Amino acid sequence: MQKIKTTVRIAGRDYAISSYDSEAYVQSVAAWVDRRMRELNQATRLPGGQLAVLAAVNAADDMMKSREENRRLKRELEAARAEIERLKRNEKA
Repeated sequence: MQKIKTTVRIAGRDYAISSYDSEAYVQSVAAWVDRRMRELNQATRLPGGQLAVLAAVNAADDMMKSREENRRLKRELEAARAEIERLKRNEKA
């Protein structure tokens, strides 16, 4: 698979990004980052570098919370599967 070079615009600047993901996906990610930085800029008025760090910290926070939620849901699913198997065994007995 070949990398695709995509130009995106974030916070008024163009960036060339090489990725194995589709151009549409890269544009979508960049649009999310741009939107988040604009929202944070309106709320904080921080300089660009600090704004980028804040956006990165917020994105990492979202990702880590999503991972924990995913782990919780997997545990819940496994418990439900185990309960179904237990009920099936009891039904046969």
